[in-house]
Amino acid sequence: MRRKLLDKLNTALERRLPEQRLFMKSDAGTRFIRLRPLTMAGMLAGGAVLMSWAIVVTAIFLMDSISSGNQREQSQRERAIYEARLNALSKERDDRAAEAAAAQDRFFVALEQISGMQSSLLASEDRRTELETGIEVIQKTLRRTIRERDGARTEHETLLAQLEENADGTGPTIARAQSADGSVAFLTAALEQTAEERDEALKFSAEAETIVEDLRFEMQLNEDRNNRIFQRLEEAVTVSLEPLDKMFRAAGMPTESILNEVRRGYSGQGGPLLPVTKSTSGGATVKDSTSARANTLLKELDRINLFRIAADKTPVGVPVKSAFRFTSGFGYRRDPKGAGRRMHAGVDFAAAHGTPIYASADGVVTHAGWQSGYGRLVKIKHAFGIETRYAHNSKIRVKVGQRVSRGDRIGDMGATGRVTGTHLHYEVRINGNPVNPMTYIKAGRDVF
Repeated sequence: MRRKLLDKLNTALERRLPEQRLFMKSDAGTRFIRLRPLTMAGMLAGGAVLMSWAIVVTAIFLMDSISSGNQREQSQRERAIYEARLNALSKERDDRAAEAAAAQDRFFVALEQISGMQSSLLASEDRRTELETGIEVIQKTLRRTIRERDGARTEHETLLAQLEENADGTGPTIARAQSADGSVAFLTAALEQTAEERDEALKFSAEAETIVEDLRFEMQLNEDRNNRIFQRLEEAVTVSLEPLDKMFRAAGMPTESILNEVRRGYSGQGGPLLPVTKSTSGGATVKDSTSARANTLLKELDRINLFRIAADKTPVGVPVKSAFRFTSGFGYRRDPKGAGRRMHAGVDFAAAHGTPIYASADGVVTHAGWQSGYGRLVKIKHAFGIETRYAHNSKIRVKVGQRVSRGDRIGDMGATGRVTGTHLHYEVRINGNPVNPMTYIKAGRDVF
């Protein structure tokens, strides 16, 4: 049965693949190998399969090579773009820091100018008060002198009338006349002296009024200059205050409660930045628009200082300053170890082994050692119930209880704990609950 089937196949294939014979000649004779159509068909099929396999393998290898080359080029392009962006952000951060320092210098210069102008205003006010008092005394003296002059004139007229009535009298009348003449001469001399004093008083009064007008003009110039300075200061305060307030609101932190907490922690008082007031020679306090404006500005400056203190205690800084790659964000993700979909309570920054890691805010180290899953871990406690965690370090450079400031080096990047490669796992927790660290980093990017 099998033989018949093979014969039929050979007969069917013989039309396209006729039987071939391969002759091999030797000294012993000539021999041949008979190649039947079915055998040749099998050889052709095997060759075709082998050729197809070689073509497919070559194509796959070429596709892998091209794909990996494209991926490397894409990775290099993305890395170059990311590094350029990091350099731009670093330059922008340095520019913002320089602007903040310049603004602070301008604040100090403006405060000194305000202090000098306030002293000048107070001195001008004292001089004006003294001149007004002198003018008032002069006016009283003039009124008294005029009254005395009028009385002397009345008495002179009375004496003249008595002399005329007693012109034909006896000796006593003559004596009274002589006495009246002496009184008139005395009164005349007194009137002349009073007139001279009045003229001098009027001259002094005119000079005093001129000085008062000059002082009023000078005070108006000072007020105009103060107004311009106050406007510039108020604009600078507004420009500095709005980004700070926006930063804390973007991070979801109530600004007023934060400022109240900072104010309670920094409640000491002293000499600088006292409220600006004016006082009269009698000791009474005089309130004016300039003093109220200066006090409002001082309060705003105090608010900026409170914001600055709060910002130092808030993790708005980036824990890695060298070039890095952002490899994983906050939220649910597929576990890199194959444990399914899990919550990722922080963000991951990948860089070279040993890359320095820095504290993102002022605080106190509460943990510096090994913890399961985290590897070598550093925990820092900050104000407002905030805690930051820095995991998978290759080396820890701080101790428990140590106080650190933003920018202090606390460790080196590594791959300890449950990881797939070298990176920093960075967490921010509020009252023990994890929050997205990028919220704080993005909020502080426009300010620092």
